[in-house]
Amino acid sequence: MSQVIHLTSAAFEKVAAQDAPVLIDFWAPWCGPCRMQGPILDEVAEGAGAKAIVAKVNVDDEPSLAAQFGVQSIPTIVILKGGQIQKRMVGLQPVHTLQVALQQAGI
Repeated sequence: MSQVIHLTSAAFEKVAAQDAPVLIDFWAPWCGPCRMQGPILDEVAEGAGAKAIVAKVNVDDEPSLAAQFGVQSIPTIVILKGGQIQKRMVGLQPVHTLQVALQQAGI
């Protein structure tokens, strides 16, 4: 069973360089829709297992990562494959949408 990891800028390059698709949720604890996205990410991570990495980046703690990805509103979800952005979604996303995006990225 895979879990959602909390990503920092120190670990970002290692995670982004993985062969598996990486779903990154840019969020903040004070954001209502971001808090609603949390359990959805847990479900997506569980379903993806070892085929994908599901991570969260707190934009208050990691503003440089948020700036690197041009995050202007949260939640913003980015899917990477081989370090390249495959898909970007803004706002609360349902499980099915995230699962389909990961499938399109190659899980």
